[in-house]
Amino acid sequence: MNTVHQHIIVIGLVQGVGFRYFAVMQARRLGIAGWVRNRRDGSVEVDAQGDDEAVDAFVSALRQGPRWAEVQQVKVTDLAVDDGILYGFSVRAD
Repeated sequence: MNTVHQHIIVIGLVQGVGFRYFAVMQARRLGIAGWVRNRRDGSVEVDAQGDDEAVDAFVSALRQGPRWAEVQQVKVTDLAVDDGILYGFSVRAD
């Protein structure tokens, strides 16, 4: 098991469609730690850390999004693993 840490920006119709709730549910199902928040530009920002296979599955789920979302682009940046992020996934204020 390799731990990875990724910063993710999801672009498209991703606000007002339950995207953050969807991200929380997927992260908790996969054991991903981190957070999600709306950005002022209409995108959604995600910080995710966990097992590499789980994070890959999480990013794949974000690419699909919830039913009413229209994901146009997902930008993923690898970050250094943060030992302070051990568990839990939450919605942060915009």
